[in-house]
Amino acid sequence: MKILMTSSEAVPFAKTGGLADAVSALSIALAKLGHEVKIVIPRYYHIDREPFTKLEGAMGVPMGSGIEEWCAVYKTEMPGSPAKNPVEIFFIDHEIFFGRDGIYGTPVEPDFIDNPRRFAFFSRSVFQLCYKIHWYPEVFHSHDWPTSLVPVYLKYALRYGPFEKSVSILTIHNLGYQGIYHKDNFNYTGLGWNVFYEGGFEDWNMMNMLKAGIYSADKLNTVSQSYCEETKTQAQGFRLDGALLSRNIDYRGILNGVDTTIWNPQKDKYIPKNYSAADLSGKAEAKRELQKAFDLPNNPDIPLIGMITRLAGQKGVGELFGPAYGSAYSICHDMKLNFVILGTGESWCENELRKLSSDLSNFKAIIGYSEKLSHLIEAGSDFFLMPSRYEPCGLNQMYSLLYGTPPIVRRTGGLADTVKNYNETTGEGTGFMFDDLTPQAIYNTIGWTVWAYYNRPKQINEMRKRGMKSDFSWDASAKKYLEMYKDAGLQLR
Repeated sequence: MKILMTSSEAVPFAKTGGLADAVSALSIALAKLGHEVKIVIPRYYHIDREPFTKLEGAMGVPMGSGIEEWCAVYKTEMPGSPAKNPVEIFFIDHEIFFGRDGIYGTPVEPDFIDNPRRFAFFSRSVFQLCYKIHWYPEVFHSHDWPTSLVPVYLKYALRYGPFEKSVSILTIHNLGYQGIYHKDNFNYTGLGWNVFYEGGFEDWNMMNMLKAGIYSADKLNTVSQSYCEETKTQAQGFRLDGALLSRNIDYRGILNGVDTTIWNPQKDKYIPKNYSAADLSGKAEAKRELQKAFDLPNNPDIPLIGMITRLAGQKGVGELFGPAYGSAYSICHDMKLNFVILGTGESWCENELRKLSSDLSNFKAIIGYSEKLSHLIEAGSDFFLMPSRYEPCGLNQMYSLLYGTPPIVRRTGGLADTVKNYNETTGEGTGFMFDDLTPQAIYNTIGWTVWAYYNRPKQINEMRKRGMKSDFSWDASAKKYLEMYKDAGLQLR
């Protein structure tokens, strides 16, 4: 198959979250299975274009009101893709739209005011790129709201000629982000106003880009089976549960995989000593190194809970760190444990982490992000905490399992699909789970975890080894995507 991935992010070039990892890893997995895969993303200001090949001639992109935008196109090969069938990645270079700091916004302007125009242009440019390189995909695979207009353009404007038999797929990585803007931006898309209403854009007199993609894509999916079901409910549907229910027959959940060339304790270059389920001595060494990195006493006998997160409401940080009601202070004050966290996000939470770090000797936080420290936390922690309000897939719980670090998670989305709850009678399970997102539930579950650490050490050790045998490879997920592509093609024909 010829498959074109359209995304606002792809590692190692542009990343704000798991979307970037998923796009690149899935593309490489599909290429390894013999398919012809290309990726297209914007060329943001921070991406150095010097090493890339520039395609000859500027590319014109027709937009609404007679506007024609002009851009350059660069390309290179995706690192890590198979040598005999490399994944090419193309960059749309438009200085006005993308020659600035930030992908979607900056700390001063979190959501750029012209985002609807930036990503409408980008979605339309995808088709012009195909004309330019004389390559016409059988599958346009879009990811999240920034490229959700690709299925719309294909359905309402471009499904003829070389795109007559092309199908569109839309993967929803996080339903909480929909691209909702004032409808005055719609003229710029170049689509007729009949499409605004028929195509699903209309949203309380606003323009909802993700909703339009849901209405137009030939097939839809999200990144875990549980999240697929949750998004069809009023509680977690973010007002799009009705739209998703109307597409129920075309909507499915496919769990993300893990790039085990990067996240693998037997090969990890960021940890002091590699280890496996057969020999966990390297994990003990990683714990010593982690305690040192966070300025904690070197004590192998005290359980160490790690956390790497965006400091945002979705991640349960209010219930954990909220001033006067979060449970983190009580957890560290009442229990014999150490707690380390790496993260950045909402300013109130960053300030609270600094305060907890100064008030508690066994709580340490580093504000920011470090790839090396992320790997060390996964390897050196005894347990990994993810109290998410909702979690479409989640990657860190899978990393934790592979690194022998049982996760402590709320039973939601991909967390529910990948972690099996501990049974203290039989010792079965791979982690610790709770249902209600409350400070008390987090406190009680961590208390249960700490009790098991001190009183059921053999069961905890077996749990570590059991988790390390999990299979989260992208190969299985890629085959499920191929099934969806084929189903879409058969349906179109």
